[in-house]
This record gives sequence, C-alpha cells and structure tokens, in this order.
Amino acid sequence: MAGGGFVDAQGGARAEYYEYNITWYFIFATVVAALGGSLFGYDLGVSGGVTSMDHFLKEFFHEVYKRKQEHLKETDYCKYDNQLLTLFTSSLYFAALLSTFVASHVTRNKGRRASILVGAVSFFLGAILNAFAQNLAMLIIGRCLLGVGIGFGNQTVPLYLSEMAPAKVRGAVNQLFQLTTTLGIFIANFVNNATEKHPKGWRLSLGLATIPALLMFVGGLFLPETPNSLVEQGRLEEGRKVLERVRGTTKVEAEFQDLIEASEAAKAIKHPFRNLLKRKNRPQLVIGALGIPAFQQLTGMNSVLFYAPVIFQSLGFGSAAALWSSTITTGSLVLGALISMALVDKLGRRAFFLEAGFEMICCMVAVAVTLALNFGQGVALSKGIGIFLVVIISLFVLAFGRSWGPLGWLVPSEIFPLETRSAGQSMVVCVNMLFTALIAQCFLVSLCHLRYGIFLVFGGFILIMTLFIYFLLPETKQVPIEEIHLLWQNHWFWKRYCDHDDQLQQVERKLEQV
Repeated sequence: MAGGGFVDAQGGARAEYYEYNITWYFIFATVVAALGGSLFGYDLGVSGGVTSMDHFLKEFFHEVYKRKQEHLKETDYCKYDNQLLTLFTSSLYFAALLSTFVASHVTRNKGRRASILVGAVSFFLGAILNAFAQNLAMLIIGRCLLGVGIGFGNQTVPLYLSEMAPAKVRGAVNQLFQLTTTLGIFIANFVNNATEKHPKGWRLSLGLATIPALLMFVGGLFLPETPNSLVEQGRLEEGRKVLERVRGTTKVEAEFQDLIEASEAAKAIKHPFRNLLKRKNRPQLVIGALGIPAFQQLTGMNSVLFYAPVIFQSLGFGSAAALWSSTITTGSLVLGALISMALVDKLGRRAFFLEAGFEMICCMVAVAVTLALNFGQGVALSKGIGIFLVVIISLFVLAFGRSWGPLGWLVPSEIFPLETRSAGQSMVVCVNMLFTALIAQCFLVSLCHLRYGIFLVFGGFILIMTLFIYFLLPETKQVPIEEIHLLWQNHWFWKRYCDHDDQLQQVERKLEQV
C-alpha cells in the first residue's frame, strides 16, 4: 500500500513496557515550553497588521502610504507592492534561518532549556528596539533580533515537547506549539485593532511582544531539561530522575534503557549535519528536513492571511475589516489546532494531511476562479460573492490549521534519531524560514503580476505535497520516538535505504557481544 510501513501501535522492541501517568510537573513543563509558539504567532499577527497601519506607513514607507491613498489608478493587486516594506517582514525570517545553526549547537551541547532561554532574551530585545525605532535601520535590526529569538524557539520547542511527551499522546502535546502560535496571532490582531487609530499605536503593538518573551524566560528558568538531553550529556542519574518525575512512575527502566542506547549511538556521531546526509538517514532528510517544512510554506497560507482584509473591505466593513478578518481567519486557525490536538493521536498524521490537502486544493481553485471573474481593477465585489469568498477562505484556513500547520512541526520533530535530532530540527527551521522569507519577499510582487493566478500556483503545490505524503510518509502515531526507525525498515520505498545499514549494525553488535 502507498505510504506503507507500519509497526504495531506500541512500536516494537521495549515500547510495550513503557509506563506513564500525566503529572502536574509534566503539564507545567509542556505548557511553559509551548509559550515559544506565542512568540512566533504574535509576531505573525502583529507584523501583518502594523504594515497596513496608516501612521506606520507615513513614518517609514511614505510611498506606500501615498499609493494606498491614490489607489484608484492601480489594480487592487498592486497596492502594497514595495520591496522595502516586504523586507520589514522577511528580514526576521532570514535572521531566523541563520540563527538555527547556532541554535543546533546550543541545543545539543547545552540542552533544550538553554536554547529556550536564549530565544526569549533575543526576542525581548528585538521587541524593545522595534517599539522605540526612529528609522528603518532600527526597525530591521529589531526584526533580526526577533528572528534570532524565533529561530531558537522554533528549533527547540517542538523538539522539547516531543521528547517530554509519552508516545501515546505525543501528537497532542507537540501541537501545543501550534495552538499557542495561533492564539498569538489571534491576540495580536485584536491588539492591532485597538491601537491602529492612535498615531503611536503601532509602537504599542510591536512593544507588547515583550510580554510573551518575558513569560517564556521566567517560566524557562524553572523548566526541567528533557531526559533525552540529559542522557545525551552523560548526566544519567539526573536524566532518570527527571524521566521518573515526568512520567509519574519509577517503572521507567525500559524507556530509560532505550534513551541510553540512542545516546550511545549519538555520541559516536561527531558531525551530525554530515551524518544527516548518510544513506540510512535519507527518509528523515527528504521528508523531515526538506519536504515538509518547505511544503508548509508553499500551501499559500501567508497569502490568504494577507488577502483577507482586502476581501472584507470589499464587503463594506470599512475600518472594522481587520477585526472581522482576524476574528474569522485566526479563529479558524485556533479551531483547527484544537481539532488536530483532539484527534491526531487517534486518526493519525496521514489522515489529516490527505483529507485537508484535497480540501485546500478545492478552496484555492475556487478563490482563483472567483477573483478571475470578479476582481482586480478597482471594482468592488458584490456582497454575495464576498460572503462566498469569506466562507471558502475560512474553510482553507481551518484545513491548514488541522493539518500542515501543526503537523508541519510535529512530524519532523518525531522522526529524527537522537544522533541527528538537533541538526535535523535545525534543518527543519532553516528550510521553513527560508521559504517563509522568500514568499514574504516575493508574494506582493507576484500577486501584482500573476494576479489570481498566484492561487492556482499554490493549488498546484498543494497537489504535489499531498501526493508526496501519500506515497512517502508512513504513519507515526503512538510510535515511541526512539523507535521511529522501525517504520523506515518496513516502508515500501524507504526500506531500500535502511536494509544494508541495519545488517551492518547487527553484525557489529554480534561482534561486540562475542
């Protein structure tokens, strides 16, 4: 069967002996760590709103402000086409991209907790600089500091959550990251609405980013390190104590032994990035490090979030357009995250990827056809067509919110072996931020030239990525994180990359026993 390669629900090996209870200590650790998503989400929500505020545009991007006021001679698609304005957004993602390599070193050698703290401090400093910016240079430098914070946070938080969570609830726990991201976007849009009419309101919107950063830093001071990281650092006794406390039982011998064996394999790897390129790690490289993070951005989600206010304005909501668009679009994101959290460990990752992919393709085609027939030359949409587009966009956002949004972080964080986990997660964030930056920098100009065709391009990408998942990704639900490698050995395609290496490892183990 396409996408085959399953092991039993417990993952085989020692997994059937794993025991756990949900403890308050575990809940505290995962909730505090998940605050890292709110940094990413708040910035996504704030930056989109601030760049449409008249007072912000007048102070830093006067040409865009002037064009916005004199838009009658322009097509609606080209109103915000300005490379400096898009640089304000994309500079953060380029900085996040570069910072992931440093984050990988810190995460592996100093621990997951250290990376979380570094990310919180950098994000806090960036928010302060943006709030008091006097020129474009200060804005860009502040954005870069925010990017470093997001690079560290996005590299570490999904990893932290996956390592702390028991296998049977790992999907739901990991998706706390996506939930806090969507809540951050949701709150940021309401903040923008409250501040947009004040001459200095944009400063308050940007400055309030210090709050989630401060919460993450203070909470991070009390976070435990993950047992995986402690074992990797050679702190075995401490690692076992944390594992017992997190699992709520002293019967952790089976899981702890698996961690030790994974750590021993990891210590033999001196160059994790180079190891990631080895043949035996080809599935993780192609699916986790390259495919999924790139495809997550090629869904066109950012374009839909940008375009929503224009559609709502055409409905006659006027100054309230941003409030309505943020309520519906980001509300759909939050709802999607909650649906995914509730069902992903029951229905599986593949089910959400595939059904949502089909739905997103249909939505993109519907938007493109509707805009091709009714929009683009300064002509307002009729109310009926506007309502239809609002419904379609909400369905698209809901589909993304329960599939590529949360699973784009969950699946990569759970498929890398310990020896390449930090390097792999760095690659995930790096590729994700690269495509985010490129789309942020190129979307407005592409919208201006391709017009409604840009939505057909995204629809084509979604078709490709849905086929990618169908044929190449095995189901990972409830499989212990240290035993994901068993999936590749049984997969119709990937087993050809694993068989030879596994035979060599078995021979080496037998020789060691002799």
